[in-house]
Amino acid sequence: MRMNTKSAFALASVLTLTLAACAGDEEDVTGDEEDDDDTSEVEETDNGGEDDADEDEVEEGGEDDAEAGEADGEITSVDSITIGLVPSSDAPETEEEAADELAGQLSDALGGFPVEIFVADSYLAVIQGMQSGDVQLVMSGPIGLIQAEEEADATPILQAVRRGSEFYVTQWFTNDPDTYCIEGDVEEIDGALFCNGITPDSEPGPLGESALELIEDGTAVAYVEEGSASGFYFPQTQLGELGIEVDQQFAGGHDAAVQAVYNGDFSIGTSFADARSDVEGAEEELVVFAWAGPIPNDGIVASSEFTDEELQTLTDAWLSFGSEVEVADEDEGTEGDPLYVVYEIEGLVPADLGALDLARSVYHNFGDE
Repeated sequence: MRMNTKSAFALASVLTLTLAACAGDEEDVTGDEEDDDDTSEVEETDNGGEDDADEDEVEEGGEDDAEAGEADGEITSVDSITIGLVPSSDAPETEEEAADELAGQLSDALGGFPVEIFVADSYLAVIQGMQSGDVQLVMSGPIGLIQAEEEADATPILQAVRRGSEFYVTQWFTNDPDTYCIEGDVEEIDGALFCNGITPDSEPGPLGESALELIEDGTAVAYVEEGSASGFYFPQTQLGELGIEVDQQFAGGHDAAVQAVYNGDFSIGTSFADARSDVEGAEEELVVFAWAGPIPNDGIVASSEFTDEELQTLTDAWLSFGSEVEVADEDEGTEGDPLYVVYEIEGLVPADLGALDLARSVYHNFGDE
């Protein structure tokens, strides 16, 4: 089932929308026309005493059966589900198409329950959408998960897995390796440039901080967006701990930050690793010279509108198609599953609330250095 994508401009401007009403009775939000037809045929047919006896047994056990049905996967607290997300690249059309497919996957996993997508232009917009009741699920980085949890009383239910890990890092990159590559030579690994002992297989965490100390106060930095964990919160916290004050500039996206440094508009910038692959030529020209982290992966947070049973139903539904997904492979000509196309997610696991404490600490202490 393909869902309609809402206009990010419209909802971000108004931040109120009318959720689509579910077709059929409120008491049977997961039913479809075929099921309704079958029910009518049974009611209109006289099947004799044995069937009547069975019907009596159903009526006598109705309350227990209703509870069992809800635990088995019914969503009754809302009439439809809207998933809020923010595109991670400058190719939002592709991501929005994949997001529509993703909504269809979740709808199918919930037995046909209506699911649609709200594509916003900022993390703030999706959080506000959840606060107003217009958005029920948010796909966001860890800072967005914490904001939704604390400002909209939401519950983190799932986290992404990439390259077998539930953590990732900020990468600092530069077009001026003569200044920031101070430990050994620039090294090419799988077509991308690194220095200061960093490799793609390094343990997630802060690396190259001695090079960061060379950043002069007032240097313009191409950050990603004010709500981004890897693109702003973690690297800015890192500089704050080093006592460095920079000119904070926001490119509006991870690939946009890469593009800005690649174009020479800035000498340094930040993004998730490795967003350079999204900008043609960047891996061969820009050098990763430092890391910040580790950062718990992005994930999915659910509205307070849902009961505990419904939260488990949603978790199980996502995992039914998202625990392991097909990734893009140019050699094999595959584009990857919708989860991969939207956020390069290779799998989903239940949220690790302890791991999110890392992001929670950075969020709460931000700006205190």
